[in-house]
Amino acid sequence: MHKGRLYLIPSLLADSKVDSVIPEGTLAIIRRLNYFIVEEIRTARRFLIKASISKTIDELTFLIFNEHTKELNLREFLACTAEGHDVGLLSEAGVPCVADPGSRIVAEAHEMGIQVIPLTGPSSILLALMASGFNGQNFCFSGYLPADKALRIKKIKELERTIQEKDQTQVFIETPYRNLHLFDSLIAVCHENTRLCIVAGVTGDEAYIATKPIGTWKKIRPDINRKPAIFLLYH
Repeated sequence: MHKGRLYLIPSLLADSKVDSVIPEGTLAIIRRLNYFIVEEIRTARRFLIKASISKTIDELTFLIFNEHTKELNLREFLACTAEGHDVGLLSEAGVPCVADPGSRIVAEAHEMGIQVIPLTGPSSILLALMASGFNGQNFCFSGYLPADKALRIKKIKELERTIQEKDQTQVFIETPYRNLHLFDSLIAVCHENTRLCIVAGVTGDEAYIATKPIGTWKKIRPDINRKPAIFLLYH
């Protein structure tokens, strides 16, 4: 019996039609899987229904793995592969393992000799970089900046210095309800000519994508409160 494979499944970034964002080849693989490792069952079910799976939800097996999961034997999440079953690692939004806890599952799959197959789909980070007009040859994704205001300001200053020293685009995110706190820190700290790109709701009908110098942003209040967003800085 051949060992099952681990498929890395991208999900939607916004409330859009699945077939306008996820390639048909990816959807075909999703529709034949019976085992899924997910962050939250409710959102996973909603996505799979949108993906037009032919099986009923009750026929599928969901294993919950997220940032709240206690330290467990990770091999338990991949046990079905020993019986020849393929399993899908499904992200809450965008691609798995990028700003996502799933990388631990993938690392374990490599340890177990399980074939890992990343599937094509939307990545908010790469889509934002593409749309920014910034340096796509040299960039750094820093994840979440510190929640503490003083530490956040210190980090922003470091990022701005790195832009100048390395000609490197800086990419980062924030918890949606804190987007405007981050925005306020950016316009307070960064130089007037430093450019900031904000990308929110990408791939959705109401996507917001704008690149402007900090001096211009000081006159604008973007509508990004409680919306998943990507922030990029460049000179």
